[in-house]
Parts: sequence; structure tokens; C-alpha cells
Amino acid sequence: MIGQISGKLIFKQPPQIMVDVGGLAYELEAPMTAFYALPSLGEPVSLFTHLVIRDDAHLLFGFSDKSQRDLFRVLLRVSGIGPRVGLALLSGLTVDELTACVSVGDVAQLTRVPGIGRKTAERLLIELRDRLKPVAGADGLIAETKSPMRDATSALVTLGYKESEAAKAVRAADTDDHHSVEELIREALRQLAKDTK
Repeated sequence: MIGQISGKLIFKQPPQIMVDVGGLAYELEAPMTAFYALPSLGEPVSLFTHLVIRDDAHLLFGFSDKSQRDLFRVLLRVSGIGPRVGLALLSGLTVDELTACVSVGDVAQLTRVPGIGRKTAERLLIELRDRLKPVAGADGLIAETKSPMRDATSALVTLGYKESEAAKAVRAADTDDHHSVEELIREALRQLAKDTK
């Protein structure tokens, strides 16, 4: 298994990357969230990788950090989710966003990802809820990742709001002006107050 590649970035055009490692160029596919972290062409780059072996090809996938790669591996174990769908999910959502979706059961957010229908989203939520916990227990990289959005949602649920309406209000409150948990909660409560009028 190839776990990590370090070398010179010589090509990048979503979803493909090529890295020169001592004169040997590796072709990889990567999610858009990994592309945002790539350096300029000719610069050194290091990517965590996952190798998929099929009858007709060996496919190498690259990720900007270990938590992204670990989540991709968890996604591949979900029934009906292959590498292409896994890349699509990690292109549309960050690790934090995807784990937050799972923790609050946010089907709507998942169905915004191209290629993810309602049935697939519901299956993902059911299967990932159990599968993310062991990964977090192993190295703390997934599911235990703290985010202001998740903390704000949890706080609103503690106050008696349903998870779905709390998550919706927090998403509406998540603007560039609101970064801390306290600010998100305050703005989300305003959103919830508007909805009840």
C-alpha cells in the first residue's frame, strides 16, 4: 500500500494531479478540498494517498491531510459508495462539514453534493454514524473534530430545539461575520425567533 507521496508537483487539473518523485511521476486523483491546499507547479508537495486496485487499473487518490484520507476510506466501506462518489463528497464538503452533517442528520446538505440523491444521503447518515466513531477512537482525527457550527448546534439542542431546526438555524447564521460559538448561537436564536413569528 502506498500511504504517502512527497515530491514536486508537475501537473494539476481537477481531479488529476501528477507528482514527480525522483524522476518517477505518479498520477493521482484528488477532491477539490485537497486542490485548494496545493502549491504552485514546480513546488514541493506531500500528499496522503489511498490505492484502489481493480482488474483494469490501479487508481491512486491523494489527500491534503490524514483526516481527509481516513474519511475517504470510511466512505468506501459504505454500501454503494465507490471512489468517484467519495471524491464528490470530499469535493463538496470538508471533513468538518461532512462529520457535522452526520452528527445532526442533515440530509439536505448531503443532497447538495452532485451525484448524491436522497436515498444515498439517508444511507450515508445511517452507516456513517456508527463508522465514524471507531475512527475517532483510533486517532481522534474524525468525528471528534470540533467546529463552531457543531458546538452551536449541540447547544441549541440542549436548549430544547430539534436537531434539524437547530442545524438549519446555525447554517443560516454561519456568515463571515460570525466565527465564534457564542456569535453563532446568538444569531441562530435570532433566526429561530424569526421562524416562529
